[in-house]
Amino acid sequence: MNFHLATMKLTPINPQALGAPRGYSNGMLAPAGGRLLCIAGQVGWDSQQKIVSEIFAEQFDQALANVLAVVREAGGEAGDLARLTLYVTDHREYLREVARVGELYRERMGRHFPAMALVEVAALLEPGAKVEIEATAVLAPG
Repeated sequence: MNFHLATMKLTPINPQALGAPRGYSNGMLAPAGGRLLCIAGQVGWDSQQKIVSEIFAEQFDQALANVLAVVREAGGEAGDLARLTLYVTDHREYLREVARVGELYRERMGRHFPAMALVEVAALLEPGAKVEIEATAVLAPG
């Protein structure tokens, strides 16, 4: 079977009964034959494994960049992300910086909004980390 990346598009699933989502999709349907890529939680650190900043939005941007680095290494792109889970140590800090987070998100992801969840946690494994992003992508076969 001959597959092309263009045929491996995810389909957003947003039932009217749930209302219109803003900045995420309620579900993402993967096409048959796609390869599932599970991406470990990524924090906002650089290649030297140093947290890039104490600022939440800057950590978010680097964590998302790290997620995308894994996706690209596997042959995918931002539009292949089906699910993101954001773990934050302070949801109020997230809300204070949500406008900047949204700008940074759109710079990296465009208008692609996978299924998402945000979970507040007491702490993350990496000292100084304020956000960790775990993801699932669906890639073309091959």
